Amino acid sequence: MTVFSQRTRHVAFIVAGLVTFIVLAGVTYQSVATALERRKFPYPGRLIEVGDHQLHIHCVGERTPTVILEAPAAGMSVGWTWVQDEVAKITRVCSYDRAGLGWSEAGEGGYRAAQVPEELHTLLERAGERGPFVIVGHELGASYARLYASRFREQTAALVLVDDPSGPESLRHSVPRLVRAWPWLARIGVLRATRTLSRHASGFRGESGGATRAFLNRPDHLARGGLEIRRLRETARDAAAQPLDPSLPVTHVAVSEEEPPALLDSADRASEVTRAIEQTVKRVRR
Repeated sequence: MTVFSQRTRHVAFIVAGLVTFIVLAGVTYQSVATALERRKFPYPGRLIEVGDHQLHIHCVGERTPTVILEAPAAGMSVGWTWVQDEVAKITRVCSYDRAGLGWSEAGEGGYRAAQVPEELHTLLERAGERGPFVIVGHELGASYARLYASRFREQTAALVLVDDPSGPESLRHSVPRLVRAWPWLARIGVLRATRTLSRHASGFRGESGGATRAFLNRPDHLARGGLEIRRLRETARDAAAQPLDPSLPVTHVAVSEEEPPALLDSADRASEVTRAIEQTVKRVRR
């Protein structure tokens, strides 16, 4: 019995040592890779102070109306690359990162969906962007677009809602498994090694693809993104409950029925959204 107990303790000690080694190796791998990515993928555009933190915004193109791109749950500005590059050929277009996502800082007050349109309004004002805007929202971003339009109607020329989660069919999506564990799995390098999330960005090109994959392996980004995903249905219901001005032009586009993270990672999917935006811009100009 004593010999058996000694062997058991010995095996347990070895296993614990191996696990500790693997975790430390994973943390080191993640830390080194993240440091390299920070230098390799600097933010395009500007950082604008919004209260106690800064938000990242990237605007290109000329003419009005200015199009504002609102990313899906756990999404980021660079995820709009296919759309933004094309829309910039006909009008001004801005993508940005919500607090705690992408290149934007997280505020001290925590996450509240109702705060998103308020911060966007402040961001656009301090960035010197002039409305009224065409607000384009993808998935959860469509709910934020609705909230913005109901709160700032005079600054909203039209809405383009992509895969709007407010409808009963869209709300059937479940929260991805392990979403709460994403930040911890990222910290020890598991997500990076297995490409669990970064594979969703396989369709992006060049630096846009590299930056998107980098953020889908970042614990800070995934911590805030996970909160958005877990509260997606709640936010969608709140947005649907806010009345929109009947005179406000609203265009709906359906491009996918994927669980989060939902990304416009191909030219084909992005082209449907681009066409809808171009038609809306022409309608507003008329």
